[in-house]
Amino acid sequence: MPILSNKGRNLPESPIRKLSAFATKAKTEGVHVFHLNIGQPDIDSPKDSIDVVRNNNLKLLPYESSEGSLSFRKLLCTYYKRNKIEVLPEDIIVTTGASEALAFTLNCICDAGDEIIIPEPFYANYNGFAAASSVKVIPIVSLFDEQFCLPSISTIEKKITTRTKAILICNPSNPTGYLYSQEEIKLLGDLALKHNIFLIVDEVYREFIHSEVDKHFSVLQYEKLKDHAIMIDSVSKRYSLCGARVGFMVSKNKNLISTALKFAHLRLSPATLALMASEAAINSDPEYLIHVKNEYSKRKKTLIQALEKIDGVRVSNPKGAFYCIVELPVEDAEEFSKWMLTDFTYQNETVMFAPAAGFYSTPGYGKKQIRMGFVLNQKDLLRCAKILEKALKAYSN
Repeated sequence: MPILSNKGRNLPESPIRKLSAFATKAKTEGVHVFHLNIGQPDIDSPKDSIDVVRNNNLKLLPYESSEGSLSFRKLLCTYYKRNKIEVLPEDIIVTTGASEALAFTLNCICDAGDEIIIPEPFYANYNGFAAASSVKVIPIVSLFDEQFCLPSISTIEKKITTRTKAILICNPSNPTGYLYSQEEIKLLGDLALKHNIFLIVDEVYREFIHSEVDKHFSVLQYEKLKDHAIMIDSVSKRYSLCGARVGFMVSKNKNLISTALKFAHLRLSPATLALMASEAAINSDPEYLIHVKNEYSKRKKTLIQALEKIDGVRVSNPKGAFYCIVELPVEDAEEFSKWMLTDFTYQNETVMFAPAAGFYSTPGYGKKQIRMGFVLNQKDLLRCAKILEKALKAYSN
């Protein structure tokens, strides 16, 4: 038998999808599974974006420019300007989702054995992207009891070595919903300047802030950081276009962008039809995003209030995104989540969660926690909370 690479064999499993086979089996047995494990919104995409796919009269699908069409990148600049972010089309590489944007970034700035520092828990696939790029993740633990706030700058600085190439955060955070303030972004930026490293900020949930008081501050708004700042972005969550797989790598560092373009050339181009749908979405009525933001804020309130009524359950209070971390009265949340798919139903229904241990890089953390996405309508979220309550009672027996 030919031998596979160590890189492939050691690539971490996704905690978001690792229980999918059990969910599929439950469905084949007639069980209805509510999916709170994955950030797949049930809100309709903008009508304009669906219409451009449905009604186009193309006779072929040609290659697009490797960096994305100029018209699309100009449109993105207009969107960013509305958010007080000043960039030029040449600062943008359009990618196959934010995933490819991050993969390009790590391959541009890191060599094998280099390190990136990430506050944990963090989006689980960061581990996979790093492993695929032969990069080592250096985690800094943020705590449930502190609402996953940014660890002290001195704690982060102690982790910086000669192999450190970047600090990576998601703002607002997947999976915690923590919103990094303008002050915190600037503190991290100053640290990056001091040690001549990059600050990478995944901003795909920028629009989803659940308070009129709190505001999102982009890493690209910190002007003195322009050669050290990299923004990762996407249309997936903002416009319910997850399947379009259109993301962006944005930076004012010209050398970085020209290097990323080499990787973009290797995969030829982003998907033409997906770019058309994305362009239509960005051009759609601004009221769409206002409605979506308000809807997620209502869902957050509904879900958290329901969870807080369940004995033994503790839940974080996210300021942004559409996830929360939930601590359960069980010893192993992954085993419990699997059991819910294989051995439990309530009125022939069950719920799929993402075990939170997979969002940590440090062994032992998150063992009693799950990530829940409030991506379903309020009625379904209340139903999921009821099923969880019934499951916990059955499990304790």
